[in-house]
Amino acid sequence: MIRERIIAMKHRKPDDMKKIITFINSYRRENHQSPSARQISKGTGIPRTTLQRMMRTMAENDQIYYDGETVETDFTVIDNEETVSTGIIGDVQCGSFTLEEESVREIVQLPVSLFGKGDLFILEAHRDSMTGVGIEEGDLVVIRRQEEAHSGQIVVAYVEGEGNTLKTYKEKNGIAYLHPENPKYDDIPITDCKIQGIAISVIKKLEEI
Repeated sequence: MIRERIIAMKHRKPDDMKKIITFINSYRRENHQSPSARQISKGTGIPRTTLQRMMRTMAENDQIYYDGETVETDFTVIDNEETVSTGIIGDVQCGSFTLEEESVREIVQLPVSLFGKGDLFILEAHRDSMTGVGIEEGDLVVIRRQEEAHSGQIVVAYVEGEGNTLKTYKEKNGIAYLHPENPKYDDIPITDCKIQGIAISVIKKLEEI
């Protein structure tokens, strides 16, 4: 119960940041101007003082422009295509487990036509245990947040006492385990595992920006 409350608290800040970006973009699309802090607070349900503190942090991270009065994003509408606001929230190991604090590095807009709707987030992959399915060092993995998985789906899993890892979820004879897609790694038996989400897409960088 305590661990579940901690996880819920960690997810609250990225979710609120997504709410802010989504509201600003929706307001700009409909009204052709940016909303005021009062309008954002009313539209998102985030208290004004909390909202202003979060927007200052987002401005420091270059996620939005906010000078205490004016609010702007880098959002542009291309052919009126619907998008979903998504956060790049950290790293995940494709190898040994790692303990990572969830923190939003950047807010991006993903086309719904390519990635679908839902509660999405993005993780940067590290190491080589998932190269067999084309997930390599530095790839950005789009995750749909959910707590259940079917055998054969690639998941981000939290293992008690170890941390988060990206593996294929497998079930055989009623026994669940995490399967690395690289023969040099062994399967990982699951005794206390929490599914964080399902991988739905991989974004690859073909050259350095």
